[in-house]
Amino acid sequence: MVMRQMRQNTKIIMLATALTFVALMVFQWGMDVSGRSAGTELGRVGGTAVSIEDYNAVYRTIYDRIQQSQETPISSQQDDEIGDQAWTEVVNQVLIRNELARRGIRVSDDEIRQAALYAPPPEFRTEPAFLSETGQFDLQKYQQYLNQAGQDPQFLQQLELYYRDAIPREKLIRQVTSGIFVSDGELWDRWRTRNEQVEVTYLAVTPADRVPDSSVQVPAEEVESYYRDHPDEFAVPARASVRFTHLDKTPTAADQEATTERVRSIRDEIVASGDFAQVAARASADPTAAQTGGAIGTVMRGNSPPELDAVVFSIPIGTVSEPIQTTAGYHLIEVLSRDGDQAEVRQILIPVRRTAESELAMLVLADSLEALGAGRTVAAAAEPLGLEVLEGEITADFAFLLGVGNASEAQDWVFQDQEGVGAVSPVFESPAAFYMVEIVNVSPSGSRPLTEASAQIEWRLRLARKVEQVLAEARGWTDELRSGSTTLEALGNRLSIEPERVGPFTREEFVPGLGQQTAAVGAAFGVAVGQFAGPVVAMDRVILLRVENRVEADRAEWEAQEATQRTQVTQGIQQARLIEWLDGLRETTRIVDNRDTYFQLAEEQAANPTQLPMGPTR
Repeated sequence: MVMRQMRQNTKIIMLATALTFVALMVFQWGMDVSGRSAGTELGRVGGTAVSIEDYNAVYRTIYDRIQQSQETPISSQQDDEIGDQAWTEVVNQVLIRNELARRGIRVSDDEIRQAALYAPPPEFRTEPAFLSETGQFDLQKYQQYLNQAGQDPQFLQQLELYYRDAIPREKLIRQVTSGIFVSDGELWDRWRTRNEQVEVTYLAVTPADRVPDSSVQVPAEEVESYYRDHPDEFAVPARASVRFTHLDKTPTAADQEATTERVRSIRDEIVASGDFAQVAARASADPTAAQTGGAIGTVMRGNSPPELDAVVFSIPIGTVSEPIQTTAGYHLIEVLSRDGDQAEVRQILIPVRRTAESELAMLVLADSLEALGAGRTVAAAAEPLGLEVLEGEITADFAFLLGVGNASEAQDWVFQDQEGVGAVSPVFESPAAFYMVEIVNVSPSGSRPLTEASAQIEWRLRLARKVEQVLAEARGWTDELRSGSTTLEALGNRLSIEPERVGPFTREEFVPGLGQQTAAVGAAFGVAVGQFAGPVVAMDRVILLRVENRVEADRAEWEAQEATQRTQVTQGIQQARLIEWLDGLRETTRIVDNRDTYFQLAEEQAANPTQLPMGPTR
């Protein structure tokens, strides 16, 4: 029975495997394993055409994966991002296929046989039929399945195609990433960086306050020289002033009420049936927990929102909680066991979403706004619908509008389509809203004039001089501390500054008052307990500190995990090298992206069916 079911699912499994071959680490290959490309040309990679069929296949795979991971429909902004990702993956695929041919990388029949026997596709390793009683992959069960499924010629052909595609790519990866070696010393340094901790008391002197402005002179010629030497600091992107109106996607009070009723109905169903897991698999918006019947593992007291924490550590074992609302939505909780400050928990998460009727009403309103905007101002389009008109600014490198959030579609419309003053956009969509913009004014990119930048430059140069003055003074304070003639606390009292104690912290953490990976953090690890470090500059303050305690990294613990760490570090280096290699291929290959032209013509064809067919669109 199991083997028959597995044979029926083989085609689906092999397709999924071809799209998620984990040994490639950074690439989602996306295209047909045969490497064929046919149909209407969407662009070119070197001398290779990219067809709309190849592009659509990858686009649909990404689209479906994202849609399955979220409750809300994919927005137009997400759709554009998916299109760009699909194009990148198709280009990568062509580059890699061409590189395989250039290097003459092939695979033999014997390599395929050995791989099929001892290196099953990744998807097979998690197939329940191949797992032992302890949940481990059982190679013998897999090989028994191969013996039976091997009688099916179609299955053997699919398996052969998979390995003929995957093995050469794995060989290519080995060639590109060969020669990587990570020494024991480097691994130990990485481990120590993440695990060694110190606790310090520090004194932070603020030069901007300690040194009066009147004592620091900044000549005008130095300001002018700085301005000439740092042009990038004063570059101003193109910007557009806009009026806009928007339709908020936030669920309404009626949507909230409908969600509440749904959650209570789900709870009633669980209480009546007693099957929390089955209902969770169907109803929970948390895809990971849904796959495990709602199980989310061990919950520690204090690690959850207070409203959830209170319920987890108070309700009777095995009972289903009343609906609990957090910012994520409604939760139904069942505690399976509890021991002190930890509990094994199952949960069902139901976010507050718009109902189908509410969603339709919003879409109708968005369509109405777009229709009213044709040939009118934003204010004239918004008024009949009772919508507020706001003002904002979009630049070529930053697009944020109040109530809209990321307005990247409007940004592209203004700066790439080069719309003029007075133009009114179609209705765009962001994750937070539908919106329409009107261009009020457009300013080209350029540089801030010296007259505007001089005050900022003067302040920066003056602060640098103040820091140098305080550093010179602080070196004397450090001598006092190290000689024992004063203490950090006494020095703080003299300077009217209260010493602060922080830690324990590692070299990589953000430390309140000291920052993250600053000179002050580094200095804290450079001296022994009871010793003083500094003066150093961190966050425009001069820091003196005393090490109070140190927790050394455990070398025995490091040695116990060294093999795992080596694998992880090596894979990280491999990934970085693969990305660098692929970027190099892209830079040296002429890539032509005709998507905009193609889809524009496709839209024109849809509006004028008498034109010759262009082929499928996405």
